[in-house]
Amino acid sequence: MKLVEYEGKDLFIKYSIPTAKRYGVIKIGEDISKLKIDEYPVVIKAQVLAGGRGKAGGVKIAKNESEAKEIIKNMLGMTLVTHQTGGKGIKVEEVLVEKANDIEREIYISVIMDRKISSPTIIASKEGGMSIEELAKDKPELIVKMPVDVETGLMDWQARELAYKLDITDKSLFCEFTAFAKNLVKVFINYDANLVEVNPLIITKEKKLIALDSKVIVDDNSLFRHKDIASLPDRESSELEKEAKKIEINYIGLDGSVGCMVNGAGLAMATLDTIKLAGGDAANFLDVGGGANVEQITNAFKIILKDPKVKAVLVNIFGGIMKCDNIAKGIVEAAKNVDIKVPVVVRLEGTNVKEGKEILKNSGLKFEQADSLWDGCKKAVALCK
Repeated sequence: MKLVEYEGKDLFIKYSIPTAKRYGVIKIGEDISKLKIDEYPVVIKAQVLAGGRGKAGGVKIAKNESEAKEIIKNMLGMTLVTHQTGGKGIKVEEVLVEKANDIEREIYISVIMDRKISSPTIIASKEGGMSIEELAKDKPELIVKMPVDVETGLMDWQARELAYKLDITDKSLFCEFTAFAKNLVKVFINYDANLVEVNPLIITKEKKLIALDSKVIVDDNSLFRHKDIASLPDRESSELEKEAKKIEINYIGLDGSVGCMVNGAGLAMATLDTIKLAGGDAANFLDVGGGANVEQITNAFKIILKDPKVKAVLVNIFGGIMKCDNIAKGIVEAAKNVDIKVPVVVRLEGTNVKEGKEILKNSGLKFEQADSLWDGCKKAVALCK
């Protein structure tokens, strides 16, 4: 689950990570007068799940109240297009208003899960800011990497070494930075995060350390442990994806026309690849689980068919935990309960597959049966065309 900037900073505050003075968040329809701004200039930031906001006009400085009102008015409701939005853009529905700070220096620092070494890893650079991606590409020698033990967190000696590598030698900042780095790692570990990023971490002209931005991604599988995060708005999922989550179906919408119902994530991925090889594109990733029953299959059909892009449905089920004849009965029962107006291709394999195919054949319903995954994908793609 991705958090917008101010939500990530709420976590930072819990762990004594310094952030800019916040005046509040304004949403569409609200007035700036609700904020008590006692000092200008302020920074107004679009709260969207995308990097590169500054270059796209999503970060502005207001020197007075009239400027702030004008910027907020123009920013709320705008479509923000950055290098991370895929050309589609994201509607700005809320903005964060913070005190502007005089920046003397910018630093990049993040904690990620390095899958190669199965360990959290700090990635940092003594040069931060909007062009960190270009920096990593053009000057990789400036990037610092430091693995972290998930049991012990960032050790004192590691924090000191990191400070030296980032040229933080000022006595007034050295201890403050080491504490910051250790706390940033704590946020990552304690919240089961995939990423915790600060870009930039600034040193002000008053020699203060401030996390000027935040990017936090929490592993969805850990949300049952983090009720505070689970209760936050899901800004990334579509309405269909949110509906599927409520009924515990793993569903991700895609751009194709072949609706997929598969049991098992690995088989689902293989199905998507095979559809592509057959000349088509999947409309979704949908995993009904290994023990799919009539209710789950019915709900899966309903979710798939709510997508107007779907021109045909491919059901690809392997009967392992649940036998093929029981699965076939579930498909038939589900089809009777759902208004299916597109062709349905069914490929069954596994225990009692012959009995399952016979049930489908004798159901009186118009199922197109397939003898293999390749056969099923070719038929589904052809039916879409």
